[in-house]
Parts: sequence; structure tokens; C-alpha cells
Amino acid sequence: MFKIRTIGERIKTLRQSENLTQEQLAESINKKNGTSINKGMISKWENNKEEPRMEYVRNLAEFFDASVDYIICLSDEIKPNNLFSDTIHTIAAHFDGDEYTDKEMQEILDYAKYIKAKRDSQKK
Repeated sequence: MFKIRTIGERIKTLRQSENLTQEQLAESINKKNGTSINKGMISKWENNKEEPRMEYVRNLAEFFDASVDYIICLSDEIKPNNLFSDTIHTIAAHFDGDEYTDKEMQEILDYAKYIKAKRDSQKK
């Protein structure tokens, strides 16, 4: 079985599974999130010419009901895991009493995973 190994391949596969054009995907995400994604950006992501900013990765994950880990190729499981795992609480302990919402902690965790995945992909 062919294994998807890049963020671009994941985005393209998810988009095609919904029978959407790049333009339709951009319009749908923009409408839902008030973002300014365009067809050209999606094309660059899908062709691995650029990587989406973490904000857009989260938008894509939410749109496709997929985990950020799946989008950035850290997991082959498409559905989100428990968003409030022990990992979030461990990370929270390192912020010297600053208070973050559960959603903000998930964003911090997602970004940390994204950075690691980016580093790992550059080693290949």
C-alpha cells in the first residue's frame, strides 16, 4: 500500500476525497474561518513548494475532521485523538503559572509537533 509521506500529499488526498477543487477548498475554509487562503497557496502546499502556516494546518484539520498529526504526517490515524491528553498537562507545567485555555494548550502542542515534523522531514 502506498504510504503518504508529505503534508502536500495529505492535503491533496483529503481535498480529492471530498471532490473539491483547490478553489472550492480555499473558499470553504475562508468562509468558515475568515482566512485569506487562495488556490495558489493550496497548489504550492500540495506540490510541496511551501508548507502551510500552523494556523492553516489547524483550519485544514478542522475542515476535514482530521488530526493535525495526520495532516503533518506524524500519524496515519485520520481522526483526532483525545485533545486533552497528559502531554498537554506536562507542557502546561513548563509555563511558570501562565494560564492557558485547553484550546490554547492544544495549539501549543500542535505547533511543537509541527516543528518536530518539519525538522524530521529536513533530515531525509
